[in-house]
Amino acid sequence: MVPQILDSIPHEKTHFTQGLFFDGNELIETTGQYGQSGLYRRTLDGKILDSARLADRYFGEGSIAVGDDIFYLTWKSKKAFIYSRKPFAFKGEFHIPTEGWGLTYWKSALLMSNGSSELLQIALGGFNVVGVIQVTDNGYPLKLLNELEIVGDTLYANVWQTGVIAVISLPSGKVVRYLDLSRKVAELKRKHPDIDVLNGIAYDGKNLWVTGKNWPWIYKLKN
Repeated sequence: MVPQILDSIPHEKTHFTQGLFFDGNELIETTGQYGQSGLYRRTLDGKILDSARLADRYFGEGSIAVGDDIFYLTWKSKKAFIYSRKPFAFKGEFHIPTEGWGLTYWKSALLMSNGSSELLQIALGGFNVVGVIQVTDNGYPLKLLNELEIVGDTLYANVWQTGVIAVISLPSGKVVRYLDLSRKVAELKRKHPDIDVLNGIAYDGKNLWVTGKNWPWIYKLKN
């Protein structure tokens, strides 16, 4: 399915997007790259309201807010950081058993991707793995799952290095369809050869918004 684009808003081309989600009418974004990873609260017109930077030795990844906390993954450091939701302030860290890629929250647990076809369910509190969901498409494992966004029991997941978003039914882990944005990605690449892959999915309560690493725009999709 090729989704219809309803609108677009500016996005910082310096932001190597790893996590994106709505907090009320504002967007929270986490970015990657060593020496450039950070946490940002921004308005839809691009004004940065709050930010926090990771130490240069960390490569930031996906994120999600739960209650008063924001959880922010790192890629290869086997740890995630905890920040207060508003204003941003460092609160602590915890161990993750694999690489961290994407993060969301479903059924009272964090749900984390790590580049494989498996999603780890991580309990709050002790942060131990309490379940694993295997994602499949027609019975075959779907690998390279990256940024995640949950809407009810439907999970939207970027498939790394592609222009598609997998739409996954939970708890079965079965892919029910794909949102194909490869045409838009190719169009953007022609105009902006320096951009990276599609990555970043947020839900405003009605519509999905998507962007990519170092993209100049965030796009609102028709539901």
